[in-house]
Amino acid sequence: MQASSGLDASVLVLNKLFMAVHIVSVRRAFTLLCKDLAEVVSLEEGQFATYDFETWREVSEFRAKHFRQEDDDWVRTAHSEIQVPRVIRLFSYEKLPKQTVKFNRRNIFARDHNQCQYCGKKFATTELSLDHVIPRSQGGTSTWENIVCACIKCNVKKGGRTPKQAHMTLVRKPEKPKRSPLLNLKLTLTKYQSWKTFLDNAYWSVELK
Repeated sequence: MQASSGLDASVLVLNKLFMAVHIVSVRRAFTLLCKDLAEVVSLEEGQFATYDFETWREVSEFRAKHFRQEDDDWVRTAHSEIQVPRVIRLFSYEKLPKQTVKFNRRNIFARDHNQCQYCGKKFATTELSLDHVIPRSQGGTSTWENIVCACIKCNVKKGGRTPKQAHMTLVRKPEKPKRSPLLNLKLTLTKYQSWKTFLDNAYWSVELK
């Protein structure tokens, strides 16, 4: 398959019981489909239809000619185009989703929407730092509830003080996310709305691979 912007999309993976377990790249999704380890789950007029790889390729050719939508992603092959599926289901994987959201820099930036939690402005990741609300020098710990995104200027201004001591106010109270912050960001995009069917009533968190 040739390089395509469609390859930058993400695919939600369900286990055998139709429970969301993680998110994979388009390349990984097509590999699972080609090896007959998974099937496409497609939302069509409020109902879900499933397709194996060959059938999905035929459906894609038809859609490419007659039902191409603005939010669809496509991958071009030597002979045709294949629509990027939004959801696939594994045939033999029965494990339940993981319950925890990883505590790492990427998820903290995603939780705070790349927004400095003191001045409220948004910045590129390279222009943000992580700040201990209660400084470690005053007993602060490295937890979801005590670390926030801060721009360099605000971080320097706050120094080794608490927000109250520095006369600064947090945009929002930092909390541990109930599910992956990166997943929540993707759900704001129209093309991933079909994922909500498998997530809205869920109590699990989706781990991004």
